[in-house]
Amino acid sequence: MDFAATGRLVVRISPADVGKRVSVRRVLEIADGQPTFSDTLGVLASWDHGVVCVTRRDGETVRIAESALVAGKVVPPAPVRRSARVSPAELQEAASRAWPATESERLGEWTLRAAGGFTRRANSVLAHGDPQVPLDEALEFVVRWYGERGTTPYLQVPDDAPLAAELDRRGWLREADTLVRTAPLAPLAELPGADAVTLTREPGDSWLASYHRTGDLAEQALKVVLGGPSVWFATAPGAIGRGVVDGRWALFGAVEVEPAFRRQGLATAVMAALARRAVEEGASFAYLQVEADNDAARALYDRMGFTTHHGYHYRRPSP
Repeated sequence: MDFAATGRLVVRISPADVGKRVSVRRVLEIADGQPTFSDTLGVLASWDHGVVCVTRRDGETVRIAESALVAGKVVPPAPVRRSARVSPAELQEAASRAWPATESERLGEWTLRAAGGFTRRANSVLAHGDPQVPLDEALEFVVRWYGERGTTPYLQVPDDAPLAAELDRRGWLREADTLVRTAPLAPLAELPGADAVTLTREPGDSWLASYHRTGDLAEQALKVVLGGPSVWFATAPGAIGRGVVDGRWALFGAVEVEPAFRRQGLATAVMAALARRAVEEGASFAYLQVEADNDAARALYDRMGFTTHHGYHYRRPSP
């Protein structure tokens, strides 16, 4: 961290930057008229009552008196740690466990999933690996399987998979480009607002009333959202969220804020509460799925330190 490049020390951060990754310098002591400095790099977790808290990448939170702060600036999000490296297939398998279909069947290394039509993710083929039959035969099986259930046959396909080119040649339509994003979990747990969020093992009436994706599929939706290794529902006035802890990974999803309550930090508060609980259960990394064209959500997750791990999309037969 080179604060001297500009020739002077300047504090360029404020409480409005809470949740962003910052680099700060503080005065530790002054001896013989000369100050001794210490630098800290991490997520600005809070700035209250004259105390600035920065959570470092190792999870330690450094408390700094505002009066000791002599320099600070916002810096780009950190890349995912080497220890967080996991293949797209492994992470998608975890995501499938966290958003489970009510019915599934294996076709080689593919997994056909169905949940009465509630969401593409729970009603699509997780198409990683080899179906262990010729591709055209596999696609015919998929079309027939979903046809028997009265739903559209969808494949969930990694963006860089050779399967994507094969589906192009067969005229399968592409839609809903999605990004899987990951971040260290500890800094998220230090974000502000968690104390105002209630966590429960089942979604209450207010949570269900605020969740806008069920439509006419409330029964199927309840089965899906309740499924997963360790599921938590977050509720705050005007906002909800859902988290699923599975080993070292914690999935965040269903984060919704009512229009009248937006721009009040509620999404951050919900994420912080879920992250705290995930840390308590031993998780160390967070991930989520966001549609590639959702600019507002992507900007929010950028500020929280999420980076893109991989992308996928859905395919369906042309009419």
